[in-house]
Amino acid sequence: MPPRFFVDTALVADAVLPLPEPVVRHVQVLRLATGDAITLFNGQGGSHAATLAEIGKRHALARVGAHDATEAETPFAVTLAQGLAGGDKMDWLIEKAVELGVTAIQPLQASRSVVRLSGDRAAKRQAHWQALVQAACEQCGRNRLPAVAPVATLEAWLASAPASGARLLLSPRASGSLADLAATHRDAWRATGVTLLIGPEGGLSADEEDAARRAGFIGVTLGPRILRTETAGLACLATLNAILGGF
Repeated sequence: MPPRFFVDTALVADAVLPLPEPVVRHVQVLRLATGDAITLFNGQGGSHAATLAEIGKRHALARVGAHDATEAETPFAVTLAQGLAGGDKMDWLIEKAVELGVTAIQPLQASRSVVRLSGDRAAKRQAHWQALVQAACEQCGRNRLPAVAPVATLEAWLASAPASGARLLLSPRASGSLADLAATHRDAWRATGVTLLIGPEGGLSADEEDAARRAGFIGVTLGPRILRTETAGLACLATLNAILGGF
């Protein structure tokens, strides 16, 4: 498979396109040469075959080829509302969530979040996470970039989150199985989409879970084991893929 690169610009067959600086650096790191095949996508759907037409020390040109409408999206939309995790856990789970087909990511500030983000720091982290999404799409073959929303408090997000689709809260206090519920509502969830709410390290507080349930979230469980926050959402995504047809 030719290396894939995201470019935030229109792609037109037969055009010669100057590649953005980050892509030029990546081309050089990979030791690609003039005439090598690459793939370009801009997040608007599909991709374009391309050929490196010129490579300099600080620039590179690509000749854009034919459009390929093939997509690698799941047949259902899923939003991951994730309590902020500490260290590099948030980076890791966002990257893997993209590989598992997540449609959108909402980072949430919860009462037990180890990390506290606001203002410029929150904006910088959002931009960093969106760059991770881009890189993950380049790697896994997705042509549509999931959006990372600005960091929000759980309270504010619950008050404004869309009411459509299934709303699921992963909780050790729940008794219903995610797998059983997904199998029962397979067609409906494929049509309307799913929102997954996952707590941070230590989980959501009892008051936060009660607030989520009042907002229409249904508690679900993955079994008797307590999963780490960076594992929980990914396990849910994998379960949904297996039952709703994403694999």
